[in-house]
Amino acid sequence: MRRGKCLLLFLSLGLILLLTVYNFLSNTTNYDEYGGWKKIKGTKTGFFHVENINGIWWLVDPEGYVFISKGVNHVDYHGDYSPALGYSPYFRNIKKRYGDVHLWVVETVSRLRQWGFNTIGAWSSKEFFDKIPFTLILDIAASYGANWLTGKVPDIFSDDFEQHAKARALSLCSPLKNSKLLIGYFTDNELRWGPDWRSPNHLLDDFIKLPANSPGKKVAVETLMEVFKDINALNAMLNTSFTDFNELLNYTGDLPKGGLFDKARSLFLIKYAKRYFSVCYSAIKEADPNHLILGCRFAGYAPPEVLKVMKDYVDVISINYYDHKPPIDYLRYIHLITKKPILLTEFSFKAMDSGLPNTKGAGTPVATQKERAELAKEFIKELVSQPFIIGYHWFQYMDQPKEGRFDGENSNFGLVKINDEPWKELISALKEINMRAEKIHLASASR
Repeated sequence: MRRGKCLLLFLSLGLILLLTVYNFLSNTTNYDEYGGWKKIKGTKTGFFHVENINGIWWLVDPEGYVFISKGVNHVDYHGDYSPALGYSPYFRNIKKRYGDVHLWVVETVSRLRQWGFNTIGAWSSKEFFDKIPFTLILDIAASYGANWLTGKVPDIFSDDFEQHAKARALSLCSPLKNSKLLIGYFTDNELRWGPDWRSPNHLLDDFIKLPANSPGKKVAVETLMEVFKDINALNAMLNTSFTDFNELLNYTGDLPKGGLFDKARSLFLIKYAKRYFSVCYSAIKEADPNHLILGCRFAGYAPPEVLKVMKDYVDVISINYYDHKPPIDYLRYIHLITKKPILLTEFSFKAMDSGLPNTKGAGTPVATQKERAELAKEFIKELVSQPFIIGYHWFQYMDQPKEGRFDGENSNFGLVKINDEPWKELISALKEINMRAEKIHLASASR
């Protein structure tokens, strides 16, 4: 009897192993070398591009197969540097574990593919760029003075900005123009386009305070002149006595709320957006005509003025969003205005049973890894059920230090712990939904 039970157990384990291998091979053979889904084919161009096929938006890989970008941000062996520690604990741990960065890269690519991911997202190590499809963030405005953390907005109306953007694109884009693994470029991350958690100011209110000789100040004054037309009408609102609009160049006071001033704020924002996106577009396309421009990674919200302008200068709208459910109605609104596909470029969930403080960093933590995993799966399922969504990028590969990174963030955002061990429940849920994402997306045509 005992021998019979052992035989039955052995056969059962063997069957489970065979089914596991069969399911793995079935899943992997559904995809080409890039991670494109071989069930549907678009146009083969040799580079990643976007297509609308029978009412559904897709990325299309260099071989012509449809592709949902299932990515992870900050896949970087350096991890997060902690000022309080004076080093990066993740980097120390992987050096101890692997000895060689190359071995970590090989293992990480293998892991990501097994987990159903096919894209290396922003802020990742360049060692991946010849191994798996990737995106690159150019930081065109950020390297010119913009600051996503403080919301600082630079004066991009200067001629210097054009030269800066061209030099940036020449340096970063030109070497990659023939890459088949590059999906495309993000121009920046979480620029401030108006009042938000970083500042209560509209851009016009910031620029009216600049010195008289600033190019952006001149555009601000021209905008007020276009809207008010009569200097006396403006004087009445500002309680000033300017004789012409040129004298307004020396005005650095506040602007009243409402009325024509709000109209001027909207018009100035349009001018700022057109300047930014047109300059970025020209610089990138001159350096690399082959790859996609993936937008500027909005911080959860994009003003309609900006959306209406940018649609002529980008291939994809990218947006970051942290909540327990995706903002489907808002994403649909963005698509309605721009007619462009959307890539959700940051989302994540964190749990208190991780042992991390979770006091700094976007999103509201949940209690357990089980809840975290379930939220992630449902979030992705709802997201890819929309025909205008072409991908999602998880933030981030590794947990942040409990002591805090450069901006104090100390959260359980990682797919892996600070010692590089995977969060098993999360990985299991993500693998399951990643492998079903294309089928779910294909069914979105009927929604």
